[in-house]
Amino acid sequence: MSADIVVVGSLNMDLVMRMPRAPGGGETLPGHDFATLAGGKGANQAVACARMGASVAMVGRVGLDANGDTLRAALLADGIHADQVKPLASTHTGVASIWVEDDGQNRIVVAPGANGLMDVGGVAQAGAAIDAARMLIVQLEVPMATVQAAVERAHAAGASVLMNPAPAAPLPDALWPLIDILVVNESEAAALAAIPVVDPASAGIAGTALRAHGPGRVIVTLGAQGVVTIDATGCVHSPALPVKAIDTTAAGDTFIGALAAALCEGQPLADAVALGQAASALCVTRRGAQASIPYRRELGTAASPPPTATP
Repeated sequence: MSADIVVVGSLNMDLVMRMPRAPGGGETLPGHDFATLAGGKGANQAVACARMGASVAMVGRVGLDANGDTLRAALLADGIHADQVKPLASTHTGVASIWVEDDGQNRIVVAPGANGLMDVGGVAQAGAAIDAARMLIVQLEVPMATVQAAVERAHAAGASVLMNPAPAAPLPDALWPLIDILVVNESEAAALAAIPVVDPASAGIAGTALRAHGPGRVIVTLGAQGVVTIDATGCVHSPALPVKAIDTTAAGDTFIGALAAALCEGQPLADAVALGQAASALCVTRRGAQASIPYRRELGTAASPPPTATP
């Protein structure tokens, strides 16, 4: 199961309903349509890496049910090693209820199911794959102890660690210095840094505070306001490509997958960020999670506008 990138994380079946707006408390609102789609932050990021040309292995848990079968089949269809995606009879496959409003914003509630049972023992079972990888990608939709065990294993093996702390939660002090690349959106950056993030300048301030905990690079994604990268050279703002968003589901996961694939190829950080922005810009023009993630061949020569230093 040797692969350049190993993703330890979640797999969910997404139950997606489109609606003009989110209903208020006690309100019943007619929706537009409904779809059942493969998702989960871990699986989405694995698919995004694979569609950008990287060799990828996924480590996670599903239920012994039809949803689990479908999610594993989706990974295999993209050429992702799924030997360490184990079915569990004791619970259900993770499920996410996703409401997508007409302006493209989404609201998500997750029932973790098997994701919550992805334990430290599962990391040990996948140890050979992690040891051989160039990069480990983790999120926070599986237990924190599992994330920490995977990060410690990858760090000890000399692999780069990319963490996407989503949903946002406090990180153990010992974990911070083991993170090479921290990728957060504005709400995650604000929660972890305890600093309001509303624009590139405040993203730079929050990212600098987060980098002080140990990560070598911090990347703050701001949707239509672009991306702010913070490293030893300072803060750089990369404006977003102008697109009309119809569904932002998996946009962040797509950015991370393209970023990781480019970095594993040895591309400079600025070029990797540009590829991530081009991929996520195309993603938001489509509906769904994995269904919206583009293939590299679709991006052509797309690139982000020139980056600028932030104060």
